[in-house]
Order: sequence, then structure tokens, then C-alpha cells
Amino acid sequence: MSRYLPITIASLSSLLIASDAFAGAFAVREQSAWFQGLSFAGNATVSKSLSSMYWNPATMTGHDGVQVETSQTIVFPRATIDLDTATIDALGIPVTGVPYSSGDIGVDAWVPGGYGTWKINDRLSLGISSSAPYGFETKPQNEWAGQVYARSSRVLSVNITPMAAYELTEKFSLGVGVQLQYLQVRLKSATGVPPIAASSPTAELRGEDYNLGFGATVGALFKPWEGTQLGIGYRSPIEQNLKGRLIVGGNTPTPIRANIILPETVTVSFQQVLNERWRGMGTFEWTHWSRFGTFPVFNLQDQVVSELPFQYNDGYFISLGTEYDFTQNITGRFGLAYEWSPIDEANRTPRLPDSNRFWLSAGVSYFYEDWLEVDFGYSHIFPESSNININPDHPFYEGITIQGPVNDTNVDIISFGARLKF
Repeated sequence: MSRYLPITIASLSSLLIASDAFAGAFAVREQSAWFQGLSFAGNATVSKSLSSMYWNPATMTGHDGVQVETSQTIVFPRATIDLDTATIDALGIPVTGVPYSSGDIGVDAWVPGGYGTWKINDRLSLGISSSAPYGFETKPQNEWAGQVYARSSRVLSVNITPMAAYELTEKFSLGVGVQLQYLQVRLKSATGVPPIAASSPTAELRGEDYNLGFGATVGALFKPWEGTQLGIGYRSPIEQNLKGRLIVGGNTPTPIRANIILPETVTVSFQQVLNERWRGMGTFEWTHWSRFGTFPVFNLQDQVVSELPFQYNDGYFISLGTEYDFTQNITGRFGLAYEWSPIDEANRTPRLPDSNRFWLSAGVSYFYEDWLEVDFGYSHIFPESSNININPDHPFYEGITIQGPVNDTNVDIISFGARLKF
């Protein structure tokens, strides 16, 4: 059992990034059908959608009465890793007897979200959101030359955030909230490759934060003059105390634990009315992924048994979008974005072959009388070309050097939303 422990403990770092990247690393941006159609331009300013409260709780002051909203998103990711080389470095021989291609590692995913607001009086608003800020799944074929780095991976998160917002003046509002977040991770990888092992046992690592992680969200909304909005929102770092176990083949599970800190995000947006039907908006977002450096892993005796060397860079996102009211009941939207990933060739793995990417989005909303609104959003993501290059200088190196391009990468995202007003 002990000889499998360093390999699988080190792989926990890959486990925690086991999603296809839609917001840099393993964050999930798809929290709104409305803003999906804008490539998330203007997402920290007030619109008819409640979902801006995810990025900026101060926007709740822009909604009257009692309202509820749901956002349901389906993500269709695709990526294949085609290795050119795979070498067992201690012996200086190539991996043999298995395919050098991962097959399609993308796994279709569902991202639910929910929002509710209640305007107590002319100035005070209360609200609550439910979201999945981190998650998704990747799964290469079970037997392949990179199997010590990935057989299957899964991340699931649930975040509940009660919030309050107060309109200090007609031009300025503030909002605050408390995040409660559950995180679950699953990892499967091989303990070896042929010709050393014709059929390698699977090492599975499981971790969960049953006690929940806690964080904050704060935001401000400024309306300097009629038709102009400036919004800024902050979602704080959250520490997740993962407790889990390592299972290798049919052996007795080994308990382990690891504390990680998920990064904070700052979102800055503007919205400008161009005429009575047409609006323009934009967003800049910074995520402090560089705090995601190296985390120790402990056994139950509080001894450090390994480290998780992520060594990420900061992530950046910029988008521009526009909306047009075709009729009183139909609004269309369009958005473009570019995202700088915190992952590059120096820390990229088969579990998350993330790269910089372009976004192209469009959407439409239908307003039925005064009590029901329905949204549809679509995005296509164009990742830039990238390579897997794990060698002795790579933070996730497991004794096997692999190198090759990530091919056929693309992501389609379809989002549906609905709002009820009471």
C-alpha cells in the first residue's frame, strides 16, 4: 500500500482540477442564462435578470417586490489528448501495449442555479442564491499511455449565499452576503503502465468537506447619471477542509486530509443605454489563482505525507456585449469575450488541458405579461492550441514523461432561464 501512496497523494492536485475549464482552471462561470448570451458582459450591473447578484449583491436593489429565477445550463465539452511520446524514465523505455490517445475526455455536464429577491422597502433588499461555482468531470479511456495521470475525475460543489443590499442614495447601493460551500472530489488513476504492469490496479481518492467552507461576497453599484451603471463585486477566498480516503485495488482504505483555499474573484462591469432600445455593456474579471500554489497533505497523525504543487497563474477575463429590444416582449443579445487561463504548458495535465480561449455568445428573452420572463443563451468556446508536456520539471510529474497536443477542443453551452414576479 505504501508504494502507491505517494503517486495517488500527488494526484490529488489533479483531482481538484478535474473539470473541463469554462472559467479558468476548475471554476464554473455558467451561472446565468441571461448573461450567457452576452458572454457575461455587464454581469455586475442591474438588468431584468436576478442573476447579477451572484457577481454583485448590490444589484438586488434594482428589483421590486418578490422575484425568483432559475438558470439551467448544459455544457458539452470536447477534447482529445494525442501523445507523441510516453517514456518510463527510470528504465528509459517507452510505454507499450496501450493507445497513446486519451479518446474524448469531455463529459457533458448540468449546471443548475437559483436566485430569489425580496424588496423589504424602498431601500433594503434581501436575497439568496444557490449555485455550483466549481465542478464538472473528465474521463479518458481507461487504458492509455497517460493513465497514471488520469483515468477519471469528478468535482461537485454546492454554494448557498444569503445576501442583503441597501440603497444609500438614488445613485449608490451596497450589498453583502455570506457564502456556505460544499465541495466533493473523486479521482481514479492507474498505479502503473505497461510493459511494467500489464494490468495496473486503479487508485481511487475521495475527499469531501462535510463541515462546509465559509466566505463572503460584497459589491457596490454606482449610477453616475441616467442610463449609466458601474458595478463591482468581490467573492472572497474559501478554505475547504477535505477529508477522504485512498483506495488502491482491493486494499484497506487509507484516511488522508488536505486543506485548500479556493481563490477570490473581482468583477468590474459597466452598462450604458445607447437609445431607448439599445444597450452596451462590458466586464473585466480577475481571479487570484496564483494563491493556488502548494498545499500540504496530512495523514491522521498530522504528518505531512506529500504536497499539492499547483503553481497556477492569475486568471483574467474581458467581455463586451450588446442588447436590443426588438419588441416590447422580445430582447436579443450578443457577446464576445477573451479569457486568459491560469494554466499553461508548465502546469497543464491530462485532467485539465485548459488554455486561453475566445467566447462567442448570443441569446434572447421573452417577456410574458408582467409576471413571467424566459431566457435562452448559447455560447461556443474556441480554445487556443495547447500541449501536454509532463517531464521531471513539471509539478505533477509521476516518473513518466508524456508529451503531445490537445486536439479537437471545443465547448458548446446551452442555457435556459425563467423568472417569476409576485
